[in-house]
Amino acid sequence: MTTAKGTQTKKERHWLKINRAPVLSLWAGVVAECLGFDRAEALTLGRAVAGLNAYSKGVSIGLFQPAPHEVKEKRRSLRKHEALSVDLLGRAVPVAQTDAGLRALSKDRPIKPDSVRRYLESKFGDALDDAREAMMCLAGSMTRAELAEHAYRLYEEFRPDVPSGAKGWGAAGPLDLDKIRHMAN
Repeated sequence: MTTAKGTQTKKERHWLKINRAPVLSLWAGVVAECLGFDRAEALTLGRAVAGLNAYSKGVSIGLFQPAPHEVKEKRRSLRKHEALSVDLLGRAVPVAQTDAGLRALSKDRPIKPDSVRRYLESKFGDALDDAREAMMCLAGSMTRAELAEHAYRLYEEFRPDVPSGAKGWGAAGPLDLDKIRHMAN
C-alpha cells in the first residue's frame, strides 16, 4: 500500500492459518493485560491458560490420563512458592510472586515471559502484531468487568475453525482478523 506521499505502509493482514493454542495464549495474555497485569505477567498467564485448556481437552478426548491424586498432592507439598491463583478465562491459573513479578506456573515452575514471546513469534510470524492489535481493539471495546466475564465466549466466537475431537488436535484453521476487528464495534 502506498500513501499520498509515496511512502510504503504496512499492509493490514485479514486472516492467517494457525492452530488454536497460540491464539488462546495471545488472547488470554491480551485479556490479562487489559485487566491490569503488566505485559510480562500477562504473557505468562496467557500461556498458562492455553496449557490448562489443552490439557483439559486432551483428557476429554483420551490423549492424556489425568495425574493421579498422589502425584497432585506431592506436587503441592513440593511447591517452593506460596500457592496463589488468578482466575482468567474460566481457569484458575496457579501463580507465584517472583523477584521479577507475578508469574504463572507450569508444573510448579514460573513461566518465563521471553519463552512465551518466542513461542508467539514462531507461531504467528509476521502476523503477530496484526493479531495482537485486533485482539487489543476487541478487549478495549468493553469494560474490565465485561471483558472478565465474556473473554472465553469471545474467544470461542473467533478462534480458528478446526475439526472436533482428536482430528482437530494441533490442526490449523483460519483466524479471521477482520472478524475480531468487527466484534469490537
